[in-house]
Amino acid sequence: EAVGVGHRRDHRPAHLSGGEAQRVAVARALANDPALVLADEPTGNLDGDTATTVLDLLDEIARDRLCTMVTVTHDPAVAGRAARRFHLTDGTIDTV
Repeated sequence: EAVGVGHRRDHRPAHLSGGEAQRVAVARALANDPALVLADEPTGNLDGDTATTVLDLLDEIARDRLCTMVTVTHDPAVAGRAARRFHLTDGTIDTV
């Protein structure tokens, strides 16, 4: 329910849209109320509107649950939403 796919709980994964499947993945990652979530390209296969929905959800969860969210992405728009950014190039990490 918290990720907006409770109405699809009886559907098989093949019957979910890409955005719904991604929100289920977020729910699974949060099931044990972790202090840290590692998200590798959480919006990589999503359209722009669905990507925004998933990113809003991740931001809300991190804020409400006091959870640290580490997101790895190649998308500058996704990276731009982060409170802190690091850039990895050829094994060297730089603060952005």
